[in-house]
Amino acid sequence: MGEWSRTVEEMVMSDVRDPQRLPSSSVWAGRRVFITGHTGFKGSWLALWLISMGAEVSGYALAPPSEPNLFTLANVAHGLAHGIGDVCDLAALQESMAKAKPEVVLHLAAQSLVRRSYREPVETYATNVMGTVHLLEAVRRVGGVRAVVVVTSDKCYENREWIWGYREGDAMGGYDPYSNSKGCAELVTSALRRSFFTDSGTAIASARAGNVIGGGDWAEDRLLPDAMRAFSAARALEVRSPGAIRPWQHVFEPLRGYLLLAEALIEDPAAFSEGWNFGPEDADCRSVREVVDLAVSCWPGAQVDYKPPVGAPHEAHFLKLDCTKAHHRLPWQPRWRLAEAVARTAQWYRACAEQRDMRAFSLEQLAAYGSLA
Repeated sequence: MGEWSRTVEEMVMSDVRDPQRLPSSSVWAGRRVFITGHTGFKGSWLALWLISMGAEVSGYALAPPSEPNLFTLANVAHGLAHGIGDVCDLAALQESMAKAKPEVVLHLAAQSLVRRSYREPVETYATNVMGTVHLLEAVRRVGGVRAVVVVTSDKCYENREWIWGYREGDAMGGYDPYSNSKGCAELVTSALRRSFFTDSGTAIASARAGNVIGGGDWAEDRLLPDAMRAFSAARALEVRSPGAIRPWQHVFEPLRGYLLLAEALIEDPAAFSEGWNFGPEDADCRSVREVVDLAVSCWPGAQVDYKPPVGAPHEAHFLKLDCTKAHHRLPWQPRWRLAEAVARTAQWYRACAEQRDMRAFSLEQLAAYGSLA
């Protein structure tokens, strides 16, 4: 089905369903799920969410990408089959998937940093492009998988610095190696879906999310992790691009989108096997400076130094997603506005600094997100 082939009547009828609904525990309890990249920031939160719903989760990923990291602090390994491996190794990936016998595959493994992609372009393309090829080939060889969600990025689009959001049918592209590799991953997913998975019993969709924030992210060159590190150490946060505008959202928002999309693929494979945007409301596409101001308001004594670096590599200035399709057809809409998302993020890092039980605290945040029915 094409990106916009459903009728207006069908789209309006879909709005009868709650666009802020949560994934269904009845769908996920006891279901075998295979996650690549489960040791990363988003992957750890996704695994914890699925475990809390009773899913049988298997993970395949490199070792956690930072120290400290969410995977270790929240003891995500408790309750899942934890496997260490590289998506660039097809044989090992296929073996791990065959052992797990998954019904649903969620592909999050990636080299996910723009500035690192300038330093390591070969690794970036190998992981993001060939890793996706390997994932889908493993699915094809193993068989029995009902739904696959391939997670890419909002940066997969050819960025023309438009003031409006990119729709799912817009051209893939990307200036830097990271963004371009994600555009390539989208093209790979589309080509392999049409070449090998038509009428196969396996439904495949891709998901493109905006800039995510939340507790447990310690990646380099990301605004909120940099801010939390600086504020915790009583150092001034150095901000390089205060005017850049991004589609900020709490990490729970796209993860809920991925899970709802997987549910839809199981229910109606033909209708949902395509690309999907998951981003915030337009009002939460805000500048770096505005997000920094929100973070400062949550951390007494925080200091900021606006210091654009000399000779820095190119980064897009304006980026926004049009999520109309997800709003109407899944339907899905964000639950937490940006101020709430930043506050919840700061709360998580404060709890970590206080040496709280971070698995319990993380589950508390998931419960709080789910209490807004």
